[in-house]
Amino acid sequence: MSTTPLTSLIDLAAQGQLPLHQHMDHATIAWINDHRPDLPPARQPALRPQSRELLAHGGLPTRWWADPRLYTSLHGVRHAMRTAALAAVLAEENCLDEADTATAVLAAAVHDCQRRHDKDDRGHGARAAIWLAANADTVWGHFDLTATPRRIVQAATAIRLHDVPYEAFTADDKTDHARAERITDLVKAADALDRYRLPKLKWWPDARYVREPEFDQLRDLAFDLVLISERAYLAGASGTVAVRYALAEKGLL
Repeated sequence: MSTTPLTSLIDLAAQGQLPLHQHMDHATIAWINDHRPDLPPARQPALRPQSRELLAHGGLPTRWWADPRLYTSLHGVRHAMRTAALAAVLAEENCLDEADTATAVLAAAVHDCQRRHDKDDRGHGARAAIWLAANADTVWGHFDLTATPRRIVQAATAIRLHDVPYEAFTADDKTDHARAERITDLVKAADALDRYRLPKLKWWPDARYVREPEFDQLRDLAFDLVLISERAYLAGASGTVAVRYALAEKGLL
């Protein structure tokens, strides 16, 4: 029997031994590549200039993360930037105006920043929503935008509900969702599309858990964004540079 220690995420996941802080490795990205689903080719996304400008500001500061160890983990800046990009594409597909698109992209970018670890950290959406409300001017300013009370409420609602399954919504959740339905549904879908980075097939994107008609059409794009950016990161690029490279490769920058 081999005594080689389990070090890759794919091996650790198979043994039920994933650590609290999870970082991509070469064996796991090779496994992801080998398990590429049979996906319909994605349409070439066409983003408005404002959306491209928002994505160019996607490199968020490390200090925004509750635990700096998570900045480079599976729920760190690379996930944040890809989720923001997928939110921008979904907003375009759903014909959202520029203001709603900006709100969705911003919410997607910071939705996981108050996680305490990479496992099932329940309540991290609520913590991030509170953090966003307390730091609204800083966050909107980072994207060269001006915060307004309505936009803060919409973004915070989407962030709070992003980790709450629809079937688990309470009466209060349903009331909040109704006030920011389009933004919330879009952020939840964008977050779910980036699940190709996770080291078990059963954790990969599944349209049954979202309310987004364009979900399956964007799975090919989402897979490529993970593969390209994670390979670039493992090759030595910073997280921000790695995702920007992937976005440029896919025509999003």
